[in-house]
Amino acid sequence: MPTIAERPADAQPMPERKRARESSSRLRARIPSAYVRNSMAIVLAGGRGTRLGQLTDWRAKPAVSFGGSYRIIDFTLSNCVNSGLRRIGVCTQYKAQSLIGHLQRAWTFLDGRFGEFVELLPAQQRLEPVWYQGTADAVHQNVDLLLRHGPQHVLVLAGDHVYKMDYEVMLAEHVESGAQATIACVEVPLAEASAFGVVEVDGDGWIRRFEEKPAQPRPMPGHPGTALVSMGVYVFDAESLYAAVALDAATPGSEHDFGRNVIPTLLNEGCQLRAHNFCASCVNMARGRPYWRDVGTIDAFWEANLELTRVVPDLNLYDREWPIWTCQEQLPPAKFVFDDEHRRGIAPDSLVASGCIVSGTVVRRSLLSTNVRVDNAARIEDSVLLPDVEVGQGAVLLRTVVDKRCSIPPGLVVGIDAEADRRRFHVTAGGVTLITPEMLGQRLHVHP
Repeated sequence: MPTIAERPADAQPMPERKRARESSSRLRARIPSAYVRNSMAIVLAGGRGTRLGQLTDWRAKPAVSFGGSYRIIDFTLSNCVNSGLRRIGVCTQYKAQSLIGHLQRAWTFLDGRFGEFVELLPAQQRLEPVWYQGTADAVHQNVDLLLRHGPQHVLVLAGDHVYKMDYEVMLAEHVESGAQATIACVEVPLAEASAFGVVEVDGDGWIRRFEEKPAQPRPMPGHPGTALVSMGVYVFDAESLYAAVALDAATPGSEHDFGRNVIPTLLNEGCQLRAHNFCASCVNMARGRPYWRDVGTIDAFWEANLELTRVVPDLNLYDREWPIWTCQEQLPPAKFVFDDEHRRGIAPDSLVASGCIVSGTVVRRSLLSTNVRVDNAARIEDSVLLPDVEVGQGAVLLRTVVDKRCSIPPGLVVGIDAEADRRRFHVTAGGVTLITPEMLGQRLHVHP
């Protein structure tokens, strides 16, 4: 079977396609394997996500709304549950109230009587009078929790990416290979690789080099325009993980980060680290490639949401074999009113969530999250509106991201004059305008 390093960039090996299909089709009937039953997941969800700018001024990145009805963290947690992994700890830190409230509403359906849980792990200064100092430190400060549950294997997962993955496939590969740690990897364009940990592997899939966010990333052998990068999804043998984070905690000058410190140290010590080909466990292929999005910038966030409005979106939210679980609010169906010649409520090529009312307005190629209200004669195109937004009569929104609870004034025009927009709002390098309540003078949060 071709390895990651040998696989052509535009092809997925047939055995891996078959394995991914089989893992999805047996989801409903399968009983979790011993690999899964003996494992536990730690989801790292404490980061701000600074590249999302003002969108994360008042919430952690994993708590940001996505896809109309979801939060970003719902995708990682759904992967856990759908894979049969029901023992999950979520590390929270930065402005976590929105995230905590969502987890309490949406993720309490697991049954503690059978050892199933999603447990909140806020920074508590458990070992020293400091908060979480990095991703590795977040795990180190919760080793006692892991020891109490006694897993043989631990998955360490990022809570801020959008993808659908069968973790059981990766776990099985990890155990069968005899690796001490396995890193899920995906191919990205070389020009984007400097935002990730870049991995180099030998012909058998063993990792020989790892460099976190290099300024000049190295391409894959034979593929000069592509790099192999870490997805922030790790599987460790439990004892290896405990030793690694303890060593990192005792290392002066460490940033206590898995990518910058722990993984390079393990390689330097000669540990056996394996690269897992995401194609083997991906549940959502998009045009022949595995779907994985790091929605870490406003432009990437805007684009990933608008992808969902396509006739055949890259991310399949309608797959009953691999549902995305969340808290579905008790809202009425979306409503479109008026069908007059000059006042018509329609939304072609758009995704409209529950609770929305589109009144006498044409919404084109846009995503309206839950409980959005659009008044007469407004114009909305190529835009993402987060929950509880109100758009006043005659307003124009082109290529915008509108934050939760914004009230767009009647007649406001955004997306026509970039210079005028920059004076009031945040305009990205890609020409997308971010609007938050504070930018409109609508103070929903009071500074102390």
